[in-house]
Amino acid sequence: MSRVSTAYLLTCAAIGVAGGVLLWGATALSTALFAVVPFFSVMIAGLWLLPAVVALRLLERPLAGLLVGLISGLVVFPFLATNLWWAFFAELPFLLALYRSWKTWQYFAGAAFVGIVYPILAAVSFDLWSMPFWTQVGFFALTLASCLAGTFLGILIGDRLRATGVARLARRRGLASRGLGRGDGPAGQH
Repeated sequence: MSRVSTAYLLTCAAIGVAGGVLLWGATALSTALFAVVPFFSVMIAGLWLLPAVVALRLLERPLAGLLVGLISGLVVFPFLATNLWWAFFAELPFLLALYRSWKTWQYFAGAAFVGIVYPILAAVSFDLWSMPFWTQVGFFALTLASCLAGTFLGILIGDRLRATGVARLARRRGLASRGLGRGDGPAGQH
């Protein structure tokens, strides 16, 4: 338990609740778009990555994205599994690196992966395979662009929060000095 501080849990809770409130609106908008123009409902798919990316970028700690996904999912309870699913893809590149690397490209790799996987898994819902080829390409491109944009926004928010000193006590310290990531290492490591 010494590795999980109260500051860490409260930071994840704050990000999760804020993300859940954001996703209430995103879910309503996505549902309305899906009913009218299903193709364009994926324009906001990247918003589901946003809370987890903010947490991972700000805290640089294992499972922060999944914990925030769980909390934001509890806020919009019927969509708990959905939020965890999206948070998993934000977390995946860091898990694969055993949480020893926190490079910016890893965030975008997770976003690109889910941007390709989601249309395939949701193809039946969107009746994607009956669409003309160029429409399918556009669907994949729109989903990918949305996921990359949501991740970019999450990185931007996380960096801005870090610059103001938010969650300083919740972050893992000393990683940069051990060559394990950005962390709160010696001056000049950020």
